[in-house]
Amino acid sequence: MVLQIVTLKSDLPEDELLNRAKERENNFKSISGLLQKYYVKTSKDGEYGGVYIWDSLQSLKNYQESELAKSIPSAYAINDMPNIEIMDILFQLKDSQ
Repeated sequence: MVLQIVTLKSDLPEDELLNRAKERENNFKSISGLLQKYYVKTSKDGEYGGVYIWDSLQSLKNYQESELAKSIPSAYAINDMPNIEIMDILFQLKDSQ
């Protein structure tokens, strides 16, 4: 499994950003290989992110090449390059319930 953490700065008010995320939710639910996505807000003003859990690096790469991934900057009014970290998950402490 692969963990991807994306943080970005947006010019949108939080309520509008959440509305747009909710509108796009089904698009993310249908991505092959995406096991989970967490929508997060950091402690920095106007900074939000996504924590993705992928079944493989190939699934992540397929997503990165998709139109959905390419639409993120405009959908969320990103005003700078996002920070993206990718890590291999070595093991999981708890099973999903």
